[in-house]
Amino acid sequence: MIFLWYSGLFFQTFFLHRYAAHQTFTMSRFAEKVCFVLTWVFQGSNYLSAYGYGVMHRLHHAYADTEKDPHSPKYDENLFKMMWRTKNIYQDINNERITVAEKFTKNVPQWKRFDDFASSKTSRLTWCALYTLFFIVFATAWWQWLFLPVAFLMAPIHGVIINWFAHIYGYVNFDVKDTSKNLLPFDFLMMGEGYHNNHHAHGGRANFGGVRWHEVDVTYCIMKALDKLKIIKLK
Repeated sequence: MIFLWYSGLFFQTFFLHRYAAHQTFTMSRFAEKVCFVLTWVFQGSNYLSAYGYGVMHRLHHAYADTEKDPHSPKYDENLFKMMWRTKNIYQDINNERITVAEKFTKNVPQWKRFDDFASSKTSRLTWCALYTLFFIVFATAWWQWLFLPVAFLMAPIHGVIINWFAHIYGYVNFDVKDTSKNLLPFDFLMMGEGYHNNHHAHGGRANFGGVRWHEVDVTYCIMKALDKLKIIKLK
C-alpha cells in the first residue's frame, strides 16, 4: 500500500501536474510516452489522463475559489460533492465534450488512443481484479482488507487531500487571492504537493517547497537528479 501510494502520487505530481499542467521541465517525446505508460502502471484503476488533468488544473489556477473553479471547498457542501463535480468536469474536458479556451489547452500533452485504453472500464476493472487477487494471496489479517477500497480509489483520495484539506487547514507563506494553504511543515505525505500555498503563489516553479528551511519537496529532489541524468531538462 505504501508503494502504491507513493508511486502513483509521484507520477501524478511529476508528470500530470508539473509537466502536463505547468510545464516546469521538458523531456523527449519518447520519455513523454514512457511517462504515459508508467502513469497507467502505477495509478492502475485510478489512471488520470495528462490532457484532462492538465487542462482542469490550469482552470483551477485561473479561477481558484470562484464558481468556475473545478474544485473548491467554498462552493461544495462536502468533499464528496466536490470530487463528484471534479470527476464530471475532468471527463467533459478529457472527452472534449466542452469547449475550453486555447490558453488552457496549449501544449498540454495528449495521447488519445492510449488514454481511451487506459481509462476504459476494461482497464480499470482489470486493475481492480489484480489488486483483489494480490490481497487474496498476501493478506494475513482481516483488517488489511480495509485497504482494498483505498487501492481502488487512490487518485481521488490524493485529490481530496489537496483540493479539499489543503484549502482549509495549514499555514500560509504568501498572501494570495484564494484559500490555498501549506498542509504540513514537512510534506512526507504528498511528496511536495502539500505546499499548496507556495504553489499557488508561484505556479511556474518546479520546486513547491524551499520557502522555509523545513519545506523539503521530495519530488523536486528527484527531478533534480533526473535533470542531472539528462532525462528531463528543468526550466
